[in-house]
Amino acid sequence: MSERVAIAGSGAIACGLAATAAHHGPVRLLARSHDSAQRAREQVEKALRKAHAQVDPAHVSVVTDAQEIADASFVVEAVVEDHDVKATLLSSLHELLGHGAVLATTTSSLSIERLARESGRADRFVGLHVFNPVAKMKLVELVFPPAATAETRARALQLCEAFEKTPVEVPDVPGFVVNRLLFPYLFSAVRLLEETGMDAVDVDTCMRLGAGHPMGPLALLDLVGLDVAAAIGRTIGEQVPARVEQLIAQDALGRKSGRGFHDYGPRKARS
Repeated sequence: MSERVAIAGSGAIACGLAATAAHHGPVRLLARSHDSAQRAREQVEKALRKAHAQVDPAHVSVVTDAQEIADASFVVEAVVEDHDVKATLLSSLHELLGHGAVLATTTSSLSIERLARESGRADRFVGLHVFNPVAKMKLVELVFPPAATAETRARALQLCEAFEKTPVEVPDVPGFVVNRLLFPYLFSAVRLLEETGMDAVDVDTCMRLGAGHPMGPLALLDLVGLDVAAAIGRTIGEQVPARVEQLIAQDALGRKSGRGFHDYGPRKARS
C-alpha cells in the first residue's frame, strides 16, 4: 500500500476500515477522546482476531491528536451520518493536511459534491462508501465530485484494490445505488410488522429462507443502526416508519445499543 492512510472516526465503519487497512500496511485512526480511542483499539483487535489475521495490531496507531495524521496522504472521514458534522471535520482536515493529500468520506447517502465543496479540496475528494461489516463486504461505491482530478480517481481506485475490495463508480444521487434501492425495502418490512403484528423473527426468517437473503430486513436495520437508518431514509426522501422513530426515542438503536427490533443482550458501549 503506497498511500499513508489515516481514518478519522472511531465507530464500526472506522474500526472496520482500520482493521482492513492493517492487512496491507500501517494505518492511523484518529479518535475524538481517550475513551473513544480505547474502545477503538478493542474493536480493531477484535476484528483482527475474528478474521484470524496474522497482523500485528500495532499496525493500527490510535491517536487523539489530529497533528498525528498531518502527514497522511489519504484520509478517510468515518463519523456520524450528519452533513454539518462531516463538513466541519472535513474542512479542518483540509487545513491540516498537505496539498497532495486526498480526502474521502464514507457517507452512505449525503451529497458528495456539496461535501467536497465545503471541504475546501473538491479536486482531491472522493466518496468511499464501504459497507458494514467492512471485513466481509466487498463492494465500495465510489462517488466523485465533478472537480475530482484524474489522479484522485486513480488513487481512489488503487486504494480500493489494495484493500481487496470491488469498486463501482456510482452517480452522486441521494443514497447512491445500494441504499437508494435497499431502504424502501427495509422500511416496507417495518410497515408490514406494524400492519400485521408479526414477530420480527418471523419476518426475517421468511426473507432469509424464502428470498435467499443472508440476513432479514429487520436484523439488517439493527445492524445498520436505527438512527443511521432514519438519517438515510430522510436523505433519500423515504418516509421513516413510526416504529423506527419509537425505537430511536427509546434509545433502542439496534446491535450497538443491545436492542432494536431484536434483543442482543446487555447494552454495548457506544462509540
